[in-house]
Amino acid sequence: MSRILSIDYGLKRTGLAVTDPFQIIATGLTTVESNQLIPFLKDYFAKELVELIIIGEPKNWDDTDTHATPLVENCIKQLKKNFPEMPIKKVDERYTSKMAKDAMLEMGLKKMQRRNKALVDEIAATIMLQEYMRSIG
Repeated sequence: MSRILSIDYGLKRTGLAVTDPFQIIATGLTTVESNQLIPFLKDYFAKELVELIIIGEPKNWDDTDTHATPLVENCIKQLKKNFPEMPIKKVDERYTSKMAKDAMLEMGLKKMQRRNKALVDEIAATIMLQEYMRSIG
């Protein structure tokens, strides 16, 4: 069995989440500096079998592009260049950062922990992956 990997791409940091090999549970993987994403994924794909990448597509509430949309499009080009056989699917990432912050609050994390943007990005990637799995399940 193989995993699905979720990417919450940002200018500075990228949150990553994966499913278990049976694609039942989504779990936060890590957050990497965005300029280190491709080397990280090369190493990860050498160790783990991944069948699909989903990546958050930033859109405004009216479906127009955001300032981050071109960054994500460039990331997708880099992913396709480096992993030409890997399917990549764009998913709606609206409100995932807010949902991540709300989840951190519900988990009882302290204020300083909730300010950890790397953790917010990782949780946002996990939420995207959970929503994707729910939509196909």
